[in-house]
Amino acid sequence: IWGLLSGVAGNIYEWYDFAVYGLLAPEIGQSFFPTSSDELQLINSFGVYLAAFLMRPLGAIVFGEMGDRLVGRRNALVFSILLITIPSILMGLLPTYDTWGVAAPVLLVLLRMMQGLSVGGQLAGSYVISIEQSSPRTRGFRGSVCDASSVGGFLLASAVTTL
Repeated sequence: IWGLLSGVAGNIYEWYDFAVYGLLAPEIGQSFFPTSSDELQLINSFGVYLAAFLMRPLGAIVFGEMGDRLVGRRNALVFSILLITIPSILMGLLPTYDTWGVAAPVLLVLLRMMQGLSVGGQLAGSYVISIEQSSPRTRGFRGSVCDASSVGGFLLASAVTTL
């Protein structure tokens, strides 16, 4: 059960971080792309969001190989969860365009790419570990719980950003 619970907790945490950006895209656009029109601010902000999504397949490959060949699946999963913490903290501390100019949105893109990389590894890793550590009778249930926990992260992010 430990594998399932850690996978669920990791999914909620990772998808919370991932969803907060999308939900706050208009505010992020204003802070990091202020020289653009409102429409372009939003497009630029979602372009940064897209960069994270494009990194997810690479993250699955990198962390999958790391888990299969180098450090073990559990360690790869833990590393992917820790990896999202660094860009999340730095994004919270990142000065806006008004303070750092063009460097601010460039760093924002790089940090979002790090988040996407870690989400790709964490999602695949949590499924694999949860299913491998279960009996054949409960594999489908455990896989579905991992998937459902991703939605939990989005719901939590929605609740927090609404406040």
